Amino acid sequence: MTVQPIRLFGDPVLRTPAEPVVDFDVELRKLVADLTDTMREQSGAGLAAPQLGVGLRVFTFDVDDVLGHLINPVLEFPDEEEQDGQEGCLSIPGLYFDTKRRMNAIAKGFNEYGDPVQIVGTGMMARCVQHETDHLDGVLFLDRLDASRRKEAMKAIRQAEWYDPAAPPAVKVSPHTSPFGLGR
Repeated sequence: MTVQPIRLFGDPVLRTPAEPVVDFDVELRKLVADLTDTMREQSGAGLAAPQLGVGLRVFTFDVDDVLGHLINPVLEFPDEEEQDGQEGCLSIPGLYFDTKRRMNAIAKGFNEYGDPVQIVGTGMMARCVQHETDHLDGVLFLDRLDASRRKEAMKAIRQAEWYDPAAPPAVKVSPHTSPFGLGR
């Protein structure tokens, strides 16, 4: 199993825009496998490479029994319809806040072999591709909240058991891995 530690809120990698993938090689396929295994271990709907400390434009998703990944995504929105619903993040564990997103999204990019891929999403899938693409741009879902919700979110983060502003950024480690991402 290739479950890796997840970077938590406060880690600068989460605020750094990721670089486009240029090499569709065995290392990229290993990254996609690591992202998929880690996302599934943590019961996530999506996971972006920066959340594993990798500054590449890659994310995985598992929404409505559709498991996949997208590399170098570009989003399009076919209409102006919005949704407002609970959103969370594996890098901000245990906290969920109502977040406005577009109801419909089209995500275009590539698979791990460099073949073109298109995801047409509505509802949860649209929310997921927007959330994960934001990660690749160095944007957290907290940035999408209105001022009052953002204030509430920051208060909850400061009170979270895993948050320590005096410590270096932490990583969330699966109970099945060592702190270095290696199996026990």
